[in-house]
Amino acid sequence: KAANPNSKAVVSTQSTGASQYVNPLLVGDEQEMGDQEVNLADLTPEEREVYELKVQLDQKRQDVCNTSLFNEAQSSEPISVKIRRRRDLKGHLTKVYAMDWSADARHVLSASQDSRLLVWDTYSGNKIHAVELKSSWVMCCSYAPSGNYVASGGLDNVCSVYDLNDEDANLSGKAIRVLAGHDGYLGECQFLSDKQILTCSGDHMCILWDITTGQQITSLSEHMGEVDCLSLLPSDNNIFLSGSTDATVKLWDLRSGMCKQTLMGHISDVVDCKWLANGQNFVTASDDGAVRLFDVRSDQLLAQYEYEYPQAGVSCVDTSLSGRIIFAGYDDFNVVLWDTLLGDPMAMLSEHSAKVSCLGVDREGVALCTGSWDNLLKIWN
Repeated sequence: KAANPNSKAVVSTQSTGASQYVNPLLVGDEQEMGDQEVNLADLTPEEREVYELKVQLDQKRQDVCNTSLFNEAQSSEPISVKIRRRRDLKGHLTKVYAMDWSADARHVLSASQDSRLLVWDTYSGNKIHAVELKSSWVMCCSYAPSGNYVASGGLDNVCSVYDLNDEDANLSGKAIRVLAGHDGYLGECQFLSDKQILTCSGDHMCILWDITTGQQITSLSEHMGEVDCLSLLPSDNNIFLSGSTDATVKLWDLRSGMCKQTLMGHISDVVDCKWLANGQNFVTASDDGAVRLFDVRSDQLLAQYEYEYPQAGVSCVDTSLSGRIIFAGYDDFNVVLWDTLLGDPMAMLSEHSAKVSCLGVDREGVALCTGSWDNLLKIWN
């Protein structure tokens, strides 16, 4: 639960004359840039103003960072968790890349490189819908809130939307709408409603689409790398997170079309991000092997959770309904349950035989679904 010993602590560029807690978790290009000596005489007036504002922001961020989550939670009692595998979902012929729960907390959508989307009844383990895809290189999928539509995307650079009520069209691979506009692969897609969907891509952009017309509503492009993940705020779909290969997570407001915050901490690609139910914190997964917890109110990284050795990349992440448990899927075939407050691993699920590529907790917080490159999905209680 301690920070990486090679990580550099953040030190304010202005001295306050007071003893302060220094958060060893806050690392990133912004902090490294702040440590570099800057000759103000070499800067233009505009660059000098930006630099001074940057210094002030760093100072304000450090002022509110007077303790750590693990220090404050030392008096918390450890909790025990009993988790058991309820069912294996067998049907895909190759690697499972993505999954999504339906709003009814019963059905699961999965995407695989066998060129199929499958909808499962997790109570019975049966497949109830199958959608043939034009491209086998699928990387993401999404279930509409109404349960009537599903969407997928991948290396074909488009988001395809399908009507689950039209079985004939689905078996022939005919989408009701193909949303083309990205110049790179689709990292993730998420429905806001039956009429709108949000996508992110390797072209560094996020786009909000009108499904009815097939037109773009808003395009957002402030990331410096491929955008691989999205997370809509549960209480307000106008607010969402995006994670990128530039090692940052950005918080966006679709109403203004602007980035409101940029949070740093990872030293490699951010491959997954999820809001906690409180709408004030979120967790991220990265190729650097760490899961990190952020707080948008203080604009900081609160904690990180990682193996000491060996270090495997984290491919997916989600949390329990209360936020006390973090579920993280790893490249070394394991799923680890982390205690959010104490930073300790609570359990390890080691029943997959290949990389755990996706996982998610249902809306009721009762079941966990994990998907893997071993072609299987598993449902856990």
